[in-house]
Amino acid sequence: MVSLTADMSPLHPDRNLALELVRATEAAAIRSVPFIGRGQKELADGAAVDAMRAFLTTVNFDGVIVIGEGEKDNAPMLFNGEHVGTGRGPQCDIAVDPIDGTSLTAEGRNNALSVLAVSDRGTMLDASSVFYMDKIVTGPEGVGVVDIRLPVGENIRLLAKALGKPVDEIIVSVLNRPRHAKLIEDIREAGAGTRLMSDGDVAGGINAARHNARTDMCIGIGGSPEGVATTCAITALGGHIQGRLWPRDDEEKQRGIDAGLKLDGYVYEADEMVKGKNTIFVATGVTNGELVAGVRRDGDFVYTESVVLRGASGTLRRISSEHLTSKWL
Repeated sequence: MVSLTADMSPLHPDRNLALELVRATEAAAIRSVPFIGRGQKELADGAAVDAMRAFLTTVNFDGVIVIGEGEKDNAPMLFNGEHVGTGRGPQCDIAVDPIDGTSLTAEGRNNALSVLAVSDRGTMLDASSVFYMDKIVTGPEGVGVVDIRLPVGENIRLLAKALGKPVDEIIVSVLNRPRHAKLIEDIREAGAGTRLMSDGDVAGGINAARHNARTDMCIGIGGSPEGVATTCAITALGGHIQGRLWPRDDEEKQRGIDAGLKLDGYVYEADEMVKGKNTIFVATGVTNGELVAGVRRDGDFVYTESVVLRGASGTLRRISSEHLTSKWL
């Protein structure tokens, strides 16, 4: 039985909190609109941060930001350790990314999202001292089948067998970075196709884990904060995710050791990155993408599309909203 406080608010994230958090990602996405395609990613991110924080202060929960803006952007708000919410209601760890894909937003390209992830207090891995993580993500068919320690070609063959499809129909998402040149070559040599992403590996991971998605696997080195946030979504989808922290130099490695993180190729499983199933992941589209549509303005209205994933119930809900332009822009 879930304990209750005096005001009868659950001590754990629930479906009502999930719907409240959508307001914060919607606000961040909408405030980003004037900067889409304008080449001003810092201004876009700043507007999204301000909007998300303003809405989070109104939500009835006691949130502590475990993964915030400050580590990567020296942001004065939504930083690691900051308390948000009214202080009443469920006690939560929070990962925030007001815009996952600031470059995508600035250049007007697809797959920029506004993201929030929540879990019970003390359950979310703080991997912020090591910026990068090597990750592998698949749908439920990959659970107990693929393993990040195996060569990518073997993982592709194993997943193809589990999915009941030929290897040449497997599509693997990878961030298009020089560090992935050999990985991309190995994927193609195995007979699979690639979908190269310029940014936005949160959307890439979720798309690989969704039922009937256009990609089957997402692999490669991206942000460690994004890896932890993505885990909250993968928990709801029943998919597979593993990660290995990837320090860029000896100094960053030492910071990770000092923070108590496991390095030297240690593989973090999903339940080590986020303990338990009581997770919430919320994302609103900033620009159009496979996961959600981007913000669209039409006359007196602004339209947004969001997804809400709850680990406890294993559900993915889509929320389409209309907003009066006069109230926002």
